[in-house]
Amino acid sequence: MSNDKKALGKINLQKQATTPGEDPNVALDALRALSERYGVPGLDLSQVAIALEHLDLLPREIAARHGVLPVLVQDERIFLAMVNPEDKRVIDELEFVTGKRVFPYVAAAQGLAKVIEQAYELKLRGESYYLGPAVPQEVLVKLGLAPPPSSSQPQPPPNASKPNSVVPPRMPAPRAGPATSFIEGDFAGGSELSTVVAMPVAITEPKANLDPNAPPKTILVVDDEDDIRRLLKRVLTDRGYRVIEADRGTVALRLVKEHAPDLIVLDAMLPEMHGFEICRRIKGSEKYGQIPIVMISAVYRGWRFAEDLKQNYGVDAYIEKPFRITEVTKAIEGVLSARGGDPQPDREKISAEAEKALQTGINAYQNGDLDGAIQHLKRGSALDPLAYRLHYHLGLLYGKKGQVYEAIQALETAVEINGKHFAALKNLAVLYQKAGFKLKAVELWERALANAPDEPTKTGIREHLVTLI
Repeated sequence: MSNDKKALGKINLQKQATTPGEDPNVALDALRALSERYGVPGLDLSQVAIALEHLDLLPREIAARHGVLPVLVQDERIFLAMVNPEDKRVIDELEFVTGKRVFPYVAAAQGLAKVIEQAYELKLRGESYYLGPAVPQEVLVKLGLAPPPSSSQPQPPPNASKPNSVVPPRMPAPRAGPATSFIEGDFAGGSELSTVVAMPVAITEPKANLDPNAPPKTILVVDDEDDIRRLLKRVLTDRGYRVIEADRGTVALRLVKEHAPDLIVLDAMLPEMHGFEICRRIKGSEKYGQIPIVMISAVYRGWRFAEDLKQNYGVDAYIEKPFRITEVTKAIEGVLSARGGDPQPDREKISAEAEKALQTGINAYQNGDLDGAIQHLKRGSALDPLAYRLHYHLGLLYGKKGQVYEAIQALETAVEINGKHFAALKNLAVLYQKAGFKLKAVELWERALANAPDEPTKTGIREHLVTLI
């Protein structure tokens, strides 16, 4: 229990350690307190199903020493249970080594230590899964660890060993290859392509306030000035809002996808991507287009400009810098009040439709219908423009058709959404080289090198760079 007390500081959770037979509501209260303290989702370890092959990402001694455990690896993402989600060294190191984006979750120290010990022991014994005592039945069915509800087959006991074929096969790591062709394996089928939905079924993000009668509104503040973000966060938090922050456009788009905020406060001038482009993508989306945007800027001034933004970009309110904080809060509350009765989109349904468009496009491509595949992926990216795999595969299809500039545009969008996706970086470098943009190709090859999956691939890229420089 002393470890829990150290991890929680002032939060006294002596009665809330995860032990068999305890009141689950008490454990959830503890998890809620941890989530609120660190500002990340809390993970109920009793409900996780962990494919033990994922433990290869972390040596056992590192997992135990730092209190971290990869609970799910899904495409280019790693969902990581952590005692201290503020330990950026572990996150940065894991992202660097794997080339994947890490999403931290907080878990109680004592409970996580037990799961780490049990999971690695099960792996040593050749088991395939660690199963928490309260894993939802639908998760077991999805993993092939339990029969469907209509089946009369007996349910396997927890942690039963299963054939390796139950685990979705990993896609082969793409190689750098010659700079004149795409990698056919990039368009293979399998679990690699089921990536439109933002979060896995086994992990759900808790609401910031679990009181159903008064859920807090989430506001995303996007500004590259630290002082302005801190000011807005302090003021809005005091007024009962949940505030998340981004200092650049690409981060903002990722947070929109992960959190679907109730409102965005957006600076017009940002690194990497202009605020207008962010507006265009969000407001042009069926999935996120209903999110109101309050734009602020020190550059663009005058009522005519404000009206143009409202009419052409869908901005709901516009404020000039320097601003009075009351102007911002008044605009936010006015927009939220005006939008209070608007019907909200069914984002899960839209995600399912986008994923269906992706799969239909894959099937069309595999059946030799390249034009049909492109149309399906274009429809999917219109439904969910922040699903980077749709843009990635659309870029590959344009490239296979010889439409180099359309392919570049699609892959640039994919890289903006997920800047560590090796295959997108590699194929974008190929395209720029084909189009005659040598220096831009070098830049993309260097970025691909930093995210390459293994040493032979890195060696191939270095050798190719020598021929370009």
